[in-house]
Amino acid sequence: MARLLAFLAAFWLAAASGAQAASAFSDWSAVVVAGDWHAHDGAPSEGFDNARRDVSAALARAGFQADNIRQFSVRPERYKDTNPQKSELRGIYAALSDLSARTAGGCLFYMTSHGLPQGAQLDQGLLRPGVLADMLDRTCGPRPTVVVISACFSGVFVPTLARPNRMVVTAARPDRTSFGCGQDIKYPYFDDCFLSAMPRANDFGTLAGAVRECVRRREIAEKLSPPSEPQIWVGAQLRPMLPLYAFDSLRTTD
Repeated sequence: MARLLAFLAAFWLAAASGAQAASAFSDWSAVVVAGDWHAHDGAPSEGFDNARRDVSAALARAGFQADNIRQFSVRPERYKDTNPQKSELRGIYAALSDLSARTAGGCLFYMTSHGLPQGAQLDQGLLRPGVLADMLDRTCGPRPTVVVISACFSGVFVPTLARPNRMVVTAARPDRTSFGCGQDIKYPYFDDCFLSAMPRANDFGTLAGAVRECVRRREIAEKLSPPSEPQIWVGAQLRPMLPLYAFDSLRTTD
């Protein structure tokens, strides 16, 4: 009897340990895109690629599987350590298609770049809201989907991307610029706030609120005007589910 009890106790502990080890995002896919490599004045900048690299690492710490994260850069040949693909629409769509075919959970799309009222800069062109909406409709479909666009005027994406199963977070209103795209700044301000807030956030809902507050405080401290006013939109279907998709409790910071 003692042996049986010991065996059952060991089995229960192993099962509990396995349950704790499973992440809410272990079967999610993620695509992270740096859409440009210039500062606002046209000089070279590593800001967008720094954000692309470190957001991908933060997602892995939060529970996304490394094999389910794809990175894209305008200059992929420069970053052998993270091995991004070329930031082109065809490749991004192919990655979304491939990842959605091999995962059964939700989808995350994160893009950091310059922006215009018509969309976000993608190499020599634009990623327009309608194009991204169509790509996500075709690949992620009804799955829980989180879209983050870090760019000037990125609020323009919200109306077109809005679906009941989606969350859309943008760095600015449709008629406002965002800040922090200088040559010597490590990350754009929104990406910096995303990365600094994520280790203390429970889920994407609390993270989005913390990022918006972080941006607000930084713009006030640096006397930047008009404020960018990051946007947060959550569909009715996804809203009650967000707390269930909790980031891993044990996270490390750089």
